[in-house]
Amino acid sequence: MHQPWFSDIYPQIWPQIWLMTDKRNDSVLERSIAALPRGSGIVFRHYHLDRGDRYQRFQSIEAIAKRRDHVLLLADSPALARQWGADGVHGRQWKRYETEGLLHSAPVHNPREIAIANHNGADLLFLSPAFATRSHLGQKPLNRLQLRRLTRLCKKPVILLGGMNAQRFQQQTAIGVHGWAAIDGLSRN
Repeated sequence: MHQPWFSDIYPQIWPQIWLMTDKRNDSVLERSIAALPRGSGIVFRHYHLDRGDRYQRFQSIEAIAKRRDHVLLLADSPALARQWGADGVHGRQWKRYETEGLLHSAPVHNPREIAIANHNGADLLFLSPAFATRSHLGQKPLNRLQLRRLTRLCKKPVILLGGMNAQRFQQQTAIGVHGWAAIDGLSRN
């Protein structure tokens, strides 16, 4: 069974900063990953690529991630995450027995999705949208009270997503979140 490199050293300490990969940051991805603090996290999505091209792109990102001690999650099935050598899997639908030996993060937006992720044993919950974001144009972001209430429902550390950057994260630490994630906010041109 695949065991993430960090499981023995840091069984409950997860990265605070997470880069989400996407079609729109693909051209600057190598620079963006190199600019992340050592030991950050990456959620590899790249849904726009067919499976073969996606795997090749994953391998190129994995090589950079390993050199920088980053945690690399695959937004796909746990079986594929193991096959590709990812440290974990991203998705709220996976059950605890399916993600055994993998770091499991889950995207959540409301109490129902948080309950599902909690029930399924997710290790990290990516709560969004914290601010207006290009990823969900026109969607109203959660206000501070909503963020606080939803964070309290989460049984595991919360990563804020949606229009996030370092300054906005610092403004939100009082609500009890662990970290932040971004596409544009961490993409280096």
